[in-house]
Amino acid sequence: MTTSAAILVIDDEAQIRRTLRTTLAGAGYRVLDARNGEEALLKIREETPDLLIIDINMPGMCGFEVCWAIGEASDAPIIMLSVRSGRRDKVRALDACSDDYVVKPFSTQELLARIRANLRRQLQTADEAPISFDLNELTIDFARRTVTLRGKDVRLTPKEFDLLHYLVTHPNKVLPHRELLQAVWGPDYGDQVEYLRVFINQLRKKIESDPAKPSLLVTEPWVGYRFQLPR
Repeated sequence: MTTSAAILVIDDEAQIRRTLRTTLAGAGYRVLDARNGEEALLKIREETPDLLIIDINMPGMCGFEVCWAIGEASDAPIIMLSVRSGRRDKVRALDACSDDYVVKPFSTQELLARIRANLRRQLQTADEAPISFDLNELTIDFARRTVTLRGKDVRLTPKEFDLLHYLVTHPNKVLPHRELLQAVWGPDYGDQVEYLRVFINQLRKKIESDPAKPSLLVTEPWVGYRFQLPR
């Protein structure tokens, strides 16, 4: 149940922290907060949150640096907050290990919907998928949410794993952009094709022998993507 989830809010603006604390607590979440990245890293050592909300523009460690640092140690979904709405800013945030991007000012309902969608994917039970998948030197353990390639662990963010999971469990089938977005990010998504491009590129770098010439994660121009099994 998402109502028992702990959410860590990292923002240097006291008013934003107070507002989010009131909103999230009212929705049934346990709320932790931190004024900056350094304080957030200390809090994570004491308690591991189920989801993090990080403001990009902070003094000291910026949101990107916090995201990279946390992403190395935690599988919790990360939602980035920013006043910037440009495509390049969104892509940079997703490249920095975040799972979602919300532009300030945002509506309470929009943020809560994004939180629910991210937690819902994170808390899926193992019996919703095959136990494991093996292909040549690639092994995916769906129950443990782990990936190994040539005997070495491959670290994926929660959304990267969810995307790979969906592609692998629909092999050799062309999956449209909208279907992938709504399956992985939730029903409120469908037009954020740049999200897919970023995550597919990241996955290719991690599991393809030659990311520039992918043989597993194949692009279907103007349509979507396909997980291609060898003939």
